[in-house]
Amino acid sequence: MIKKIRAIARLLFFLACVLFIITEVLLKTWVLGANMHRAIRIRQRVTRWFLPKMGVNIQKTGELPFLPGIIACNHRSYLDPAVLACDTFFLPVSKAEVANWPVIGYGARVSGVLFLKRENTGSRKLILDDIGTYLKKGFPILLFPEGTTHAAPLTHPFRPASFLLAAKEGFPVLPVMIEYANPADYWIDNDNFIAHFIRRFGEKRIQVRVHYGAPIFHSDGMALLEAAKNWIDGELLKVRKESEPIL
Repeated sequence: MIKKIRAIARLLFFLACVLFIITEVLLKTWVLGANMHRAIRIRQRVTRWFLPKMGVNIQKTGELPFLPGIIACNHRSYLDPAVLACDTFFLPVSKAEVANWPVIGYGARVSGVLFLKRENTGSRKLILDDIGTYLKKGFPILLFPEGTTHAAPLTHPFRPASFLLAAKEGFPVLPVMIEYANPADYWIDNDNFIAHFIRRFGEKRIQVRVHYGAPIFHSDGMALLEAAKNWIDGELLKVRKESEPIL
């Protein structure tokens, strides 16, 4: 019963924080005009404040430099972008369904999320055009190139389009590995968001590891893809080995 009360309280607190982001972004937009950098900074500041209060403990290795490029990360949970937002400045690419989530979807839109309809070829072309435009404006772009969350020990195949774009335009790939101490924190298959949230945020702590790699430059997009994927897989193996019990 205590876990359920804790989870519901955290859910309400989370939604209140999203509403706060929306309100601050909109008010400052009305008064000062639209500014994507300001919206991202607001999201980052609020995220840094509320995640620890929700029991999310982030252990970080390395630093992600602030420069335009493709931030390529493996994907475990809906929590991944919020965890990364604490330390990194970026525009994320998300599946279009998130735009329809109550409160959360609107908060994502006003804070600079680019939405992709994964089954729509035209949508993919438009997103790539948007990514290229924002890269040239100096924004890092967060992508989960596997395209979905999963529980496999290593990454699934990466989709190549963004890597080909980065190589063509001369931008780096910034590799990131994210991993949760408890696999129950993965949000996979058809698990309901609210049910998963209540189940996992009823626990006192959610432990997350984030490793940031050095920028990778290459004129060959597939070479960029392979280098980023190999680095992330290597970090996942390190974390797995560190967590294995010593016999």
